[in-house]
Amino acid sequence: MAQNTPTNLSDSVRVQYLAQYVMGAKPARVYGAYASPVPGNMAEISKGSAVQVPFLSTLPPTRQTISTTSDIVPRQVQDATATITPTSRGDAIQDTEILYTQVYTDYLAQRSRLVGEQAEASIDLMAQDVALQGKNVYRPAARASLDAGTTTHRLTDNAFKIAQTRLQAMHTPGWVGDGVGMVSPDWFATMHPDVYYDLLLGGNVVTYGLYSNPTGAIILNNELGKLGAFRIVADPRAKVFGGAGADNASNVATTLSGAVTELATAIVVASATNIVAGMQLTIGTEETAGTHYPDNEIVWVDDSYTSGTTIPVIGQGANGGLKFAHATGVAVRNADHTYPVVFGGPASIAKLYASNYISDAGTEMSAGDMGVMVGPKPAGNLNQWALMGWKFYGGFGLWSEGWLLRGEFSSSIQA
Repeated sequence: MAQNTPTNLSDSVRVQYLAQYVMGAKPARVYGAYASPVPGNMAEISKGSAVQVPFLSTLPPTRQTISTTSDIVPRQVQDATATITPTSRGDAIQDTEILYTQVYTDYLAQRSRLVGEQAEASIDLMAQDVALQGKNVYRPAARASLDAGTTTHRLTDNAFKIAQTRLQAMHTPGWVGDGVGMVSPDWFATMHPDVYYDLLLGGNVVTYGLYSNPTGAIILNNELGKLGAFRIVADPRAKVFGGAGADNASNVATTLSGAVTELATAIVVASATNIVAGMQLTIGTEETAGTHYPDNEIVWVDDSYTSGTTIPVIGQGANGGLKFAHATGVAVRNADHTYPVVFGGPASIAKLYASNYISDAGTEMSAGDMGVMVGPKPAGNLNQWALMGWKFYGGFGLWSEGWLLRGEFSSSIQA
């Protein structure tokens, strides 16, 4: 008797898993929001080890007069390029077949969401690398001198005014039309909630929400308000340069005396001098003026800690432990954090991506800027494993250094 199986209904099974993948991957871009695709056929554009995207400069105003005896001197149009170096990213999970007969949770559906979330975070990290390493920077003081206890080092309305004049001078594209050449285009500013707190203390964001938009319609897409030409996006996933600011009076500057794995709930340090319960510690290489390390992380010392070099910690891992693994000798510090605030528009960063991949069946399949899911598919001589993963090929790059401004500030929350 003929019967239905997952084999003859593979498309139906695949649609269910794909829906879970998109749920994980679609909604959570942070720095990718600043990126717009390079115009053209993406399948052709994404080829090559590096891609140079040409664009024409504007014609500057002239003071040339028209003579009655000689001809004018024609102007030459200057050609410029933005360079993007595409690269590959991907990962996968593999399960043993027997797991499916023993698991009591909805793991089979949830693994698709986990893969999608990892893909989103990994691709957005590529955009973050570009957004946080540009040369257009505004700081109240040098990064290593930013002090949580100094009022003038914190984010205020004045920083928004400076950012707005800079981006206007550079004709940065915004949300209203294309924004180029407009008196007041519409951009956005992305920041961590710690630095947004100082902005709230100024009262102007609250005032805007109460008097200019009493319905609360501005609270869309994680936009918590608007100041000047900028929609404000405060997101806990926004990058923090942990421990990159001024040293504390009770300074902690030690190292890990043993390697730790992700999800670990304790670290062992070379020296516990000045470490106390409730303190924030940064694990990772100090991010100086031009550096950026995405696997640095901030943890809190568990309230149960009293003394000793074994420090129980609370982190951003799924179990409340560490989010990343760290090697022996990695720095552990308690200096003030530096908070980058990215000011720009939806076309400040250029992105390109492969739009075609080889499917499980060996045929070509289309994909978008989130990459493509691989599997679920059997693996092994006896199909004793099931593999699910994702892959992406592409890159991000600045159209122009002037189209993105990175502010760097301290936060009174640490004072």
